[in-house]
Amino acid sequence: MSSSCLTLCFPRFCDAAGESFVFSTFAGAGAGDLTLDVVAEVTPEGLLELTKDMVCIKGHAFYPAPLRFKESPNGTAQSFSATFVFAIAAAGGYPGGNCTDGMAFLVAPTTNFSDAAPAQYLGFLGGAAMNRTFAVELDTYGNAELRDIDGNHVGVDVAGLYSVESRTAGFHDDGDGGALKNLSLDSGEPIQVWVDYDGKGKQVNVTLAPMGVAKPSTPLLSNVSDLSAVLTEQAYVGFSAATGPIKTRHYVLAWSFAMDGPAPPIDLRKLPELPYDNDQKTLSKALKIALPIAASALILATCVAITLLLRRRFAFAEVREDWEVEFGPHRFSYKDLFNATQGFNNKNLLGAGGFGKVYKGVLPSFKSEVAVRRVSHDSSQGIKELSPSLDKYLHGEDNKPILEWARRIRIIKDVASVLFYLHEKWEQVVVHRDIKVNNVLLDSDMAAHLGDFGLARLYDHNTDLQTTTPRVVGTMGYIAPELARTGKASPLSDVFAFGAFLLEVACGRHPVSGDGEMLVDRVLE
Repeated sequence: MSSSCLTLCFPRFCDAAGESFVFSTFAGAGAGDLTLDVVAEVTPEGLLELTKDMVCIKGHAFYPAPLRFKESPNGTAQSFSATFVFAIAAAGGYPGGNCTDGMAFLVAPTTNFSDAAPAQYLGFLGGAAMNRTFAVELDTYGNAELRDIDGNHVGVDVAGLYSVESRTAGFHDDGDGGALKNLSLDSGEPIQVWVDYDGKGKQVNVTLAPMGVAKPSTPLLSNVSDLSAVLTEQAYVGFSAATGPIKTRHYVLAWSFAMDGPAPPIDLRKLPELPYDNDQKTLSKALKIALPIAASALILATCVAITLLLRRRFAFAEVREDWEVEFGPHRFSYKDLFNATQGFNNKNLLGAGGFGKVYKGVLPSFKSEVAVRRVSHDSSQGIKELSPSLDKYLHGEDNKPILEWARRIRIIKDVASVLFYLHEKWEQVVVHRDIKVNNVLLDSDMAAHLGDFGLARLYDHNTDLQTTTPRVVGTMGYIAPELARTGKASPLSDVFAFGAFLLEVACGRHPVSGDGEMLVDRVLE
């Protein structure tokens, strides 16, 4: 962006006396003196237009003569007062749209802000002159990196990137007992602003009101800041505005300023019309015709969407199986699991294997902690490469080969290492509560992976790990005797289940025989 400027001189229309001036309009001959950069211009209607319908641009306009704010370099900053009327309109010049990024009233040591960026930096933040600049920003977009409080706020900036004081845009309505009413900075409607600095009290007051409302007795925000160390002896007053990825027009309709006294009053009768005022009247007529048609089309589209949604829902409805009726539902929608794990956030990661990752989560509807396995579909080891569960090999099902002893030892060690990690090494204690051969999956290398964390519970270390459940969960033959009596699960009940698992792997026998005899009981005998 070029830093060249244009000075317009309209001496008859600017009432200037000493260090004060007033622009009740910027129209034509006699409108006063302005220093503009290559983007800003005065429109034929008499508006000071800071930005056009372009993205990522910045515009500046200043009173051309510097004003004396201090008597010496180390002197005290004098009081000053400014008032102006502005409007911010979205792309196309019509109000009511989303805008970026805002504008600001400036007191600066220079009119050259060619080194400052547009968008969230409003055309002046981050430049070399920022450290000697005072500004009141009218920000229409919230940027976290600049600590903005929201996307519709007024802020006081004193020689820095971050506002020293911010408030959501609004005004205190004296006609309603001083109640705070909201204002939308990018509504496209004219809004009047008063900026007053008390040199003795070191206080800045910023007041807003809709056009036609008298200056409220209570300012929107007040901030105590000594501008003596910030402002130079002589400084320029003016405006900066910038757009981001959305085309936005920033207008100043009128402006007055005074040193060491109140700003001269603006003659509101001379305010120029905004370019979309007449267009709005035509638009309102068109809306009266278009809205009923659009409403009918919307109702029809809604009915079609609901019909399609219901058909899709019925088509993909899940069937509850018999085991779920006895032990409770173990199915959850992807959305529920996504929310439970905070979007499968890595901070909730319990572990990972070739077939996927296991995450800690909290189901909002049950207020209970769960472990969720997310199968990986983009790795070289997907779920399709997993062999069946271990029981198929131990008991010769589906024509699977019987495992030799060396592989059985490896499988036992794999599951033991998983349990040790879950009980001792992770940041919380994970009690699996359903260790059995059916929940041990084998990959293509016959390495064992413990799965099905649907019944798992999480506890902090060094706390009472036992908890009572409304029903005993687990599988017959693996349930510890004390768990059956008390309903309290702990790492010890996992260890008992692992012992039963070890016996089944070593013996190749089911944990419960056809006549109901427990393998654990038989070994103990």
